[in-house]
Amino acid sequence: MTKHAEDNLFKRLSTSSLKRLRQFFQLWSLKTLTNLPDRLTNLWQQLIGSYWFIPTACVLVGILLAPILVTIDEHFDRDMVREITFAFTGDDDAARAIMTTIAGAVLGVAGTTFSITIAVLSMASSQFGPRLLRNFLTDTPNQFVLGAFIGTFSYSLLVLKAIHKYDVGFGVPQLSVTFAIIMAIICALLLVYFVQHMVHAIQASHVIEGASNEAIKNIHYWYSDRCDIEHQRNIEHHDIEQFHHWSATPIYPPYSGYLQQIYFESLITLSQDYGGVVEINSSLGHFVTDKNVIGYFYQRPADHPTNLQKTKTPHLALVPRSPDGLFWQRFAGCIRLEQRLTQSNDIAYSLGQMTEIAVRALSPGINDPKTAVNCVQSLTSCLSIMMRCQPPTPYHFYKPLDETDTPDTISHQPSAILAVVTRIPKISDFIDSSLGEIRRYAAADLMVLKALCQAMIDLNYARVNEAQQQTLIHEIKLIERAGADNLNYHQLADDLTAMCQQAEKFIMSENAQHHYFHYVSDFDAHIRQALQTQSKQVRA
Repeated sequence: MTKHAEDNLFKRLSTSSLKRLRQFFQLWSLKTLTNLPDRLTNLWQQLIGSYWFIPTACVLVGILLAPILVTIDEHFDRDMVREITFAFTGDDDAARAIMTTIAGAVLGVAGTTFSITIAVLSMASSQFGPRLLRNFLTDTPNQFVLGAFIGTFSYSLLVLKAIHKYDVGFGVPQLSVTFAIIMAIICALLLVYFVQHMVHAIQASHVIEGASNEAIKNIHYWYSDRCDIEHQRNIEHHDIEQFHHWSATPIYPPYSGYLQQIYFESLITLSQDYGGVVEINSSLGHFVTDKNVIGYFYQRPADHPTNLQKTKTPHLALVPRSPDGLFWQRFAGCIRLEQRLTQSNDIAYSLGQMTEIAVRALSPGINDPKTAVNCVQSLTSCLSIMMRCQPPTPYHFYKPLDETDTPDTISHQPSAILAVVTRIPKISDFIDSSLGEIRRYAAADLMVLKALCQAMIDLNYARVNEAQQQTLIHEIKLIERAGADNLNYHQLADDLTAMCQQAEKFIMSENAQHHYFHYVSDFDAHIRQALQTQSKQVRA
């Protein structure tokens, strides 16, 4: 290779490296990392969700704690140690025997707890469903108990190594051995707690309660005043009705997977830099491939008034531009795709856990309709909260001006510019994917169908508009139809039909939210009438 060719190759490599470095800094600048708290939260949830994080942290604590206490022992007055009643004051042989016993015992108990955990996971997978395993794996008490055992084992090994003969300058680390004895007692108590905790953890009511609490937390994350005053004021923005007529570029995901999260602030910044509107049509939890169109980027026309907005460079206006390679790189960082469904702030995922428990309980192999009824009641509680709260807005805006702008410039600019439009599932979608799914599997179970009918009545107390009322009536009709087509005995079908008709009449009545609904079957009404007639005859 000639000198000239080598210089050209070096120049091309340098130019390419500088270009890549420039793109990296553009991609990961502070401007595009406006969702840094959410990204750190996701990272923390992934660490906590892994079964190794807390036990590994406990092992590191044990490894660091051993030399610290041994060092303290070197500078501690041994006469003062003897004055402590519970402190260890034996010789080196006794210290070695104690530390060896503690290390062997806690390691054996750690193996036992791990075996119990595997057995519980196997049973939970068959009874509640494989997607519920994460709730057991992320159980912090279980991880901490296992971490305490192996952390004590690591600590005991290192202290055992530091035990010397009395004829050496430094004798037995008495404080370190005393601390090991205390940790061994704590581990014994943790073993008792672990057994008691696992007994409660495998109960269906406990699992349903945990899934319900997670769903309620996610509901409050999305439905608690997310649509603020700024959004409400600009909800009639003219771009909302016009952006569909702009030049559209399809948006494809970078790879296949489940859509787990959308980083709105980063997406708003991306939309602002390219002078357009990003519309995401896929909802959280949906599976997409790299060939799916999950949305569109609508580029503003050249004569759009918001093109005059100022950038950080003085006297420079933002010019809309078509998506390029950097746009797709930045967009890949604005969404989070996973190869499997994981725990996130997705409401549908949390509700789906309770639905899965109910569907599996209705299977012929388990046949536990009471658990399905408990799931229906928990789902009703979650859905009633959603019906009373304000749903999040699908429109997200950004302000083109900062605090340094003058009043003259502010008067010529809109208060906010449409940047991102997302798809928000309606309450009818959540009812159909949760209670509706249970209805399809419980079509031949009168107990569950009645519980579903009662759920519609309970949700009626929380409704706030007519659309929700029509959704409940529609679901009641489907429940009635399912019972009429699948119940074996016509008496059972008639009983369910009567309850559904009374429930529909109750929901349609005025001021129903201030009255109590009580279903009385025809048989009960006949018995009550007969008893009343008999009582009148006796008095006569």
